[in-house]
Amino acid sequence: MVTVGAPAHGGHCVARLDDGRVVFVRHALPGETVRVRITEQRSKYWRADAVEVLEPSADRVPSVWPEAGPGGVGGGELAHVALPAQRRWKATVLADTLRRIGGEQVAEDVAALTGGAGAEVEALPGDDEAGGLGTRTRVDLTVDGAGRAGMYRFRSHEVLALREMPLAHPALLELGLLGEDAPWRRVWRPGARVEAVAPSTGEPMVLVDGEAAALRRRSGPPRRAVRERVESSVGELTYRVSAAGFWQVHRQAPRTLVEAVLDAAGSVAGARVLELYSGAGLLTLPLARAGGAVVSLEGAEGAVRDARRNLHEHPEVDLHAGRVDAAAVRTLGGGAGVVVLDPPRVGAGAEVMSAVADLAPETIVHVACDPAALARDLRAAREKGYVVRSLHAYDLFPHTHHFEVVAALGRAG
Repeated sequence: MVTVGAPAHGGHCVARLDDGRVVFVRHALPGETVRVRITEQRSKYWRADAVEVLEPSADRVPSVWPEAGPGGVGGGELAHVALPAQRRWKATVLADTLRRIGGEQVAEDVAALTGGAGAEVEALPGDDEAGGLGTRTRVDLTVDGAGRAGMYRFRSHEVLALREMPLAHPALLELGLLGEDAPWRRVWRPGARVEAVAPSTGEPMVLVDGEAAALRRRSGPPRRAVRERVESSVGELTYRVSAAGFWQVHRQAPRTLVEAVLDAAGSVAGARVLELYSGAGLLTLPLARAGGAVVSLEGAEGAVRDARRNLHEHPEVDLHAGRVDAAAVRTLGGGAGVVVLDPPRVGAGAEVMSAVADLAPETIVHVACDPAALARDLRAAREKGYVVRSLHAYDLFPHTHHFEVVAALGRAG
């Protein structure tokens, strides 16, 4: 029996045993008294699941996805937390991570923007009305030994067959991928990876081991891409994206991030814009529409092929495929007045951030999906004289510990 404390990055709450040992507890809330089952023991800390709640928090609600509860699949670790409390949880993690990893200066810069209140984590349109459900337009599943679609048990290679997936977009649920009677069981084999995509325009798509699949034979070549449409302040944006490629999973995420980045960048008309980790062009297209002379760099060649199609009306955009590193930043970034970067979960890293700062842009816009990586990158930028001018956090992943942050940086003083 333990009483758990504050949330920590990764979807845990921190508890301490009588001997002082730290235990990271999942499926609990701050202040609750719970019985736990130890799931991992390390020399410096233990991990545990809360299996019985003795003194519940007022923010505890019946789980919207019990299959992601103790002993279950990963991906729904906050499903037992009321939505407003989930966002407070994430805001607490963000503030703690910025201070602990980013350092006091970074934390104080952000606190100054909010009058000391800390950044809030904002809900996306429609999420409160829908209870944070049905938001995900892309899901990944794995087929178990009996041919049923499921997900991995948390921190395990064991596949658990799923009966439901309430976080998935309704169009994906209508495909009938889950359960003993799923007709798709004749299409895939045990061990297969299944990806299901519900684009904003057109029919949903299912891929099995990377190849398009259907319950009935179709004439013509198989579909390999989907189309996405995003309404924005610079007009309607249309994209063609590889079905197996990266695209923001929340139905409202593309528009939210486009508007957040355009706002953070300010006027880019006539400015040279260096965009790093540019993907299929989600941000490249609106930056070009806004008048920026965009030079982009992306490591995944498939994403760059998609971007070339998506930017076909903007031949002036200079698209590059290659590794994002300090040398590439120096080669491509000369004269950039604005730098936009949307790195993977590990962040850009100190060398890239230092090279970006050496370009002396007026504005750096950093899009982050991991608060620890963001904190490291902001610390590196702070050491080169760049401070946070604005910071907004968005709850792109309800019922999980994940969220997205868009920060604008400028020269100190």
